[in-house]
Amino acid sequence: MSRIGNNPIAIPEGVTIDIQSDVITVKGKLGELSQPYDSVAIKEEEGNLVVSRPSESKDHKAKHGLYRALVFNMVEGVSKGFTIELELVGVGYRASTQGQKLDLALGFSHNIVLEIASEVKVEAISEKGKNPIVKLTSYDKQLVGAVAAKIRGFRKPEPYKGKGVRFVGEQVRRKAGKSA
Repeated sequence: MSRIGNNPIAIPEGVTIDIQSDVITVKGKLGELSQPYDSVAIKEEEGNLVVSRPSESKDHKAKHGLYRALVFNMVEGVSKGFTIELELVGVGYRASTQGQKLDLALGFSHNIVLEIASEVKVEAISEKGKNPIVKLTSYDKQLVGAVAAKIRGFRKPEPYKGKGVRFVGEQVRRKAGKSA
């Protein structure tokens, strides 16, 4: 029994859903997303979306929860959007933006200039006395997560001093150095 797959998805106001035989398209105030699907049936009932599976086979059970979660993320994305904040912890670590280009100074010999996809809005926040923050906002959860993971991958938080790029609120496990 898929607990996630059995939950209905509430459709908020201003969101239209087009269900074809193998593609679902969700349109809202923030954008439009589409997702191909198979092995499940998606129906609209009384302002809710219901995802059901045709049999109890292992493949159908696995895809039942998967497609329900993907459709839920699409509906939430086009109505509310998703935001991920990354914190740059380290002396001299800086971030700046020029349009869709993110310029990162992460302690390497050269700055890293990253071209961000047009669907993701990027903003660099620098306050005196605080670590710089890179704020990524988009209606596509998969895309904003991939961009955040790429930025974090340039300099992951290290366990001794805690320096690196981390998600805001992320706990970094610290190790004792040689003296301990």
